[in-house]
Amino acid sequence: MATVVWFRDDLRISDHPALLEASLDPDGLVCVYILDEESPGIRPLGGAAKWWLHHSLSALDEDLRGLGAPLVLRRGPAEEVLPELVAEASADRVLWNRRYGAAERALDTRLKSALRERGVAAHSFAASLLHEPWTVQTGAGEHFKVYSPFWRACLAGPPPRAPLAAPGALRSSGSLGGAELAEWGLTPEAHDWATGLAERWRPGESSAERALERFLTGSADRYAAERDLPGSDAVSGLSPHLRWGEISPHTVWHRAIASGRDVGMFLSELGWREFAWHTLFHRPELADRNLDARFDAFPWRSLDAEEWTAWRFGRTGIPLVDAGMRELWRTGTMHNRVRMVVASFLTKNLLADWRAGERWFWDTLVDADAASNPFNWQWVAGCGADAAPYFRIFNPLTQQQKFDADGAYVDLWAPDSLALAPLVDLKESRRRALDAFDEMKRSG
Repeated sequence: MATVVWFRDDLRISDHPALLEASLDPDGLVCVYILDEESPGIRPLGGAAKWWLHHSLSALDEDLRGLGAPLVLRRGPAEEVLPELVAEASADRVLWNRRYGAAERALDTRLKSALRERGVAAHSFAASLLHEPWTVQTGAGEHFKVYSPFWRACLAGPPPRAPLAAPGALRSSGSLGGAELAEWGLTPEAHDWATGLAERWRPGESSAERALERFLTGSADRYAAERDLPGSDAVSGLSPHLRWGEISPHTVWHRAIASGRDVGMFLSELGWREFAWHTLFHRPELADRNLDARFDAFPWRSLDAEEWTAWRFGRTGIPLVDAGMRELWRTGTMHNRVRMVVASFLTKNLLADWRAGERWFWDTLVDADAASNPFNWQWVAGCGADAAPYFRIFNPLTQQQKFDADGAYVDLWAPDSLALAPLVDLKESRRRALDAFDEMKRSG
């Protein structure tokens, strides 16, 4: 009897508890990835995410084949596909690493029950977060709603476990049929909008390892001072690798500390990622509903086609906004400081519902995940957990003067922006946003 390892958002072989446990089975194992776009509540991937997934799965398959067990690809509702594969493989055990969205947890619970009814053991492992969401609580036994005390509690508690070694070899339990990756159509077929993604990124575990090493031996000491400068190379570039689980936060945490570099601020960003996932665990409606219910009465505007197109494709006439949106479209990423600026411009200067921006980022970011993407949009919009006050409106001209004083970033991505007519007057639109906020408070 064999063991099935179900890969999800953990496309790596190192520090993979489920894979390591399965590697000990003398009867061998089957590694499977299921493209599930049909199960209730599972959010379909955006275009940039599909591109990353294609290349990450290819890299994972190569790594697994090198160890002796290729990756089997299946497509369909996991509640149907996984039991069928278990039967084909004559497996008596299924292992996976945990997920934390409500729909994913419900699906996993149902699968565990169904498999156990068939006499198949099913076990899950902690692998994607430094701390399980139910383990970090306030003194009153509730989940934290403010980041600073949350992170202090994390740091005061038991340290994250050490990363686990990769298995030295895998014993395949036999050949099972599966889909060819190309059949899934995850990459563009006609006009290849993903050219810029391929120029910027190399998905896969080995690339994640190189990115971490490059950061820790290079710009880590400059990170705290330069992380807000979009023209600097001080950031790590690890966010998509973490999103797809090509490297674990435990690996990043322990290697960063062992490096002896100035990594406190960098590790606090891992803490912000944790806070987003903990918030999603306790507030599963994060992508759809305002965490601050007062904003249910906020008078969001419906943008016209011209406004929406100008924001999405960087033609607002506001240089830093245009640079960020063009970087996003070209590379599938955007500097974090600029993400805050473009999100503030959309939700406050244009008064567009944050959910519209969140959906655009979901489709165009290679690192958009179910927690951080809506969490950060709600934070900027003012309706989220530990949110920036609504009256904090990022002035993109001031932000450019402060963080791109030499114009390196804007000149790279949007040198023609100043020649465009500004989409809105920043001063007037700021006043309009504050009036809308006052209207919301009066209606509440």
